[in-house]
Amino acid sequence: MRKSAFTLIELLVVIAIIAILAAILFPVFARAREAAIRSSCLSNINQLVKSTLMYVQDYDETMPGAINAYNRDHSPAGRTAFS
Repeated sequence: MRKSAFTLIELLVVIAIIAILAAILFPVFARAREAAIRSSCLSNINQLVKSTLMYVQDYDETMPGAINAYNRDHSPAGRTAFS
């Protein structure tokens, strides 16, 4: 009666093949992850630029955080940090 079990050599070959495939795929996954992070950062920067441009249009061409100590009427709040 013959047992149908795997031999040690067969198991080592399977483990070696899995290790080779993992070594090939890990750099691919790392590049894909970096590309996803880069894409997310570019999207965030794009949204920041758009929101800044919307702010500038709404508040008489004044950049966010700009302090205009000489003309208080130009400030969105009507006052500056110095008042």
